[in-house]
Amino acid sequence: MSHLSSPPQKHKGEHKVHGLPRGSERGSSSRDKDRRVTVGSSVPMPAGGKASQTNCTQSTPQKVPNRLINEKSPYLLQHAYNPVDWYPWGQEAFDKARKENKPIFLSVGYSTCHWCHMMEEESFQNEEIGRLLSEDFVSVKVDREERPDVDKVYMTFVQATSSGGGWPMSVWLTPNLQPFVGGTYFPPEDGLTRVGFRTVLIRIRDQWKQNKSTLLENSQRVTTALLARSEISMGDRQLPPSAATMNSRCFQQLDEGYDEEYGGFAEAPKFPTPVILSFLFSYWLSHRLTQDGSRAQQMALHTLKMMANGGIRDHVGQGFHRYSTDRQWHVPHFEKMLYDQAQLTVAYSQAYQISGDEFYSDVAKGILQYVTRNLSHRSGGFCSAEDADSPPERGMRPKEGAFYVWTVKEVQQLLPEPVPGATEPLTSGQLLTKHYGLTEAGNISPSQDPKGELQGQNVLTVRYSLELTAARFGLDVEAVRTLLNAGLEKLFQARKHRPKPHLDSKMLAAWNGLMVSGYAVTGAVLGQERLINYAINGAKFLKRHMFDVASGRLMRTCYAGSGGTVEHSNPPCWGFLEDYAFVVRGLLDLYEASQESAWLEWALRLQDTQDRLFWDSRGGGYFCSEAELGAGLPLRLKDDQDGAEPSANSVSAHNLLRLHGFTGHKDWMDKCVCLLTAFSERMRRVPVALPEMVRALSAHQQTLKQVLILANGDPSSFLSRQLPFLSTLRRLEDRATAYVCENQACSMPITEPCELRKLLHQ
Repeated sequence: MSHLSSPPQKHKGEHKVHGLPRGSERGSSSRDKDRRVTVGSSVPMPAGGKASQTNCTQSTPQKVPNRLINEKSPYLLQHAYNPVDWYPWGQEAFDKARKENKPIFLSVGYSTCHWCHMMEEESFQNEEIGRLLSEDFVSVKVDREERPDVDKVYMTFVQATSSGGGWPMSVWLTPNLQPFVGGTYFPPEDGLTRVGFRTVLIRIRDQWKQNKSTLLENSQRVTTALLARSEISMGDRQLPPSAATMNSRCFQQLDEGYDEEYGGFAEAPKFPTPVILSFLFSYWLSHRLTQDGSRAQQMALHTLKMMANGGIRDHVGQGFHRYSTDRQWHVPHFEKMLYDQAQLTVAYSQAYQISGDEFYSDVAKGILQYVTRNLSHRSGGFCSAEDADSPPERGMRPKEGAFYVWTVKEVQQLLPEPVPGATEPLTSGQLLTKHYGLTEAGNISPSQDPKGELQGQNVLTVRYSLELTAARFGLDVEAVRTLLNAGLEKLFQARKHRPKPHLDSKMLAAWNGLMVSGYAVTGAVLGQERLINYAINGAKFLKRHMFDVASGRLMRTCYAGSGGTVEHSNPPCWGFLEDYAFVVRGLLDLYEASQESAWLEWALRLQDTQDRLFWDSRGGGYFCSEAELGAGLPLRLKDDQDGAEPSANSVSAHNLLRLHGFTGHKDWMDKCVCLLTAFSERMRRVPVALPEMVRALSAHQQTLKQVLILANGDPSSFLSRQLPFLSTLRRLEDRATAYVCENQACSMPITEPCELRKLLHQ
């Protein structure tokens, strides 16, 4: 499920009985022309209409905090002064619901979610709605980034019983935690084709009192159906499907949905999807001499170039926004997520490796510049996100995108200097305005700005190549490059004086693992030790602050405290599958970049812990959460989609293959085969839903080459102890010596880089 803070697909204005799950559908853009509501229900409910319209005028928030004031999550703290008797997810809330025989209202979101802010402002700060929630329900607030297991379970229900999903997610549960009604964003009041939140609360309250037995029966029926539908198991299968077949089908599905003009794989909203780009690069690598291989490379490179030129990229401060609300990558949803920066850094580094075009390496370096400046904590860790909303000026109400957009007048005032040598009178501001497509009226369509917050504003997006802009004004290309960079720097300095978007200073093990990979891979590709050192500091942070030595377990979260300190919740939130999988990947990438065996040793230990806590010994593959941690939840899931983040099972398949290569341990290869076999049916049915796992399947069924470089010839090294055959390899003439090995059989020693390159391309 993509990280999407939006109201979902069109709703017809009434609740309907929904049978078995129909499958998930992605929500729509956060700038839909009307803010529509999706409600899924396991029971019939009366249709809404004008007669039920109520006045839900917002009241001034009370200053008395609720119990969320004791939480660490920035998202929960945002709701600590709501006039709602909020509970965090936990036994206290569940016991209250059972004792008082009340349904649970579960609200799930995250701190940088635009529509979560909207629902809080419109409904959760409303006194009357607050009384309903407090008197007739047990209201529970969950940060989806702290508890991805809770989010995944109930999002599965919402997607299966309605026409979409997204955040905020609103679900009503029985006291035994089984869902019976679900939706996303609700407006406070009824409209012509939508039901307001207050009306929904009243109807559910009445149904619970008058028709509870039917609610419970239907809830159990839907839960049973979801349990059967979500099961992922090897069954009678012994082996995974053919990699060649899955590769071909995945590529064909992507080719059919590809946008030839603007790149990407949808109309709108349009997401970066690094997992798809990584698949295309791998497909090209194994099909270099074919037409399809060339096509895969072109699709990936063109998409990355169009994204980097579009408004989804912050041309002033670098980094990428969450997604584009249009086909052209022009107007973004402005939040910035750490996991996007981490994965896109790797994608642009790969693009540079493949193409040799420094355009891509410059974008990768820009992303890391942004992360280092805006998301890095002095402890070495990385914060989660920056919000989409901020006040245009201090004391004003926050608006989406206010920090990032510009008027022509602002740019002209900041850049009034004349440009020498131009064929017509030209200022630096006019040059930048032309190149980045700014207009006096603003370049944001009203259809993308339903609230009129961005009227007259512009999002910077590259409209012309440097060569065309230079030719237009009779200037040298390098002179234009210098002038534009200087102009962007002035805009950056001016933007520092604007109120900044909220920083979610929560630090997640999984996303920090992805970021370690981002720095390590880019540092290795570009040969920049400085970037590898950032990865090392990130790994040290994880070991110091998010690893329990006694149990060998990772913690899910920690938080930025005052004075640069790091704080933890009490009791700690233990790690989920994605935390282990993404950290292990980061450590393996860091080992390959730094050659420090300590990181490989820790990766081995974490993999052992992951296997102990999450492996399904009966069905194969890994559960998303520990059995004990998820006790009480109606489902224990295995994530089966590579979306905004790769599935932790897909990443684990790669990790197991790599660890087997480093150690020769047969158990990890056996687990990889079982995992791929368990997901066989999902890959066969919709391979494009699991491009990262299809990559792992290909790596497993190919004969992989290992490149071993003996720098010091130490036979007692950690790797030599893991792979005894390495002790037979020797350096030649005290020079760094490479061997290319397959199935623990190695080539003759190689001391010249050109010889190694030739052998690898055979």
